[in-house]
Amino acid sequence: MTNKFLTFTLASAFSLAVFSASAADKVDTSKLPPASDKKDVTYEKDIKPIFEKSCFKCHGPEKQKGKLRLDSLAATLKGGEEGPNVIKGKSAESTLVHAVARITADEEAAMPPKKKDGTVEIMSKEQVGLIRAWIDQGAK
Repeated sequence: MTNKFLTFTLASAFSLAVFSASAADKVDTSKLPPASDKKDVTYEKDIKPIFEKSCFKCHGPEKQKGKLRLDSLAATLKGGEEGPNVIKGKSAESTLVHAVARITADEEAAMPPKKKDGTVEIMSKEQVGLIRAWIDQGAK
């Protein structure tokens, strides 16, 4: 009886873990635009101007929703309340890319957010591709 109970408990725990992981990973990365071919992409030169236009209002020096700042390289790499959202070398796994490409399972995590009138200024595929290239090249 003890072995059957242990087997059942372990199987249940494994099934729950697999279900939880798959529920959390409901991001279809096939919808991501490809990374840019641009070489030597840096935060200061290439990424900060994109973030300044689209992100600083909520994630800049004056305001940090979710404790996330994107106005410096160090702050961007640190992440926010949920921890780092840039995985160096792995843009397709980086939640920052999921957010700006608007492929998140949670609509509230899609960035930039919808305005009060329901419209949204979506980042272009080229901008998302440049962010991907930056991360894939080591997020420097």
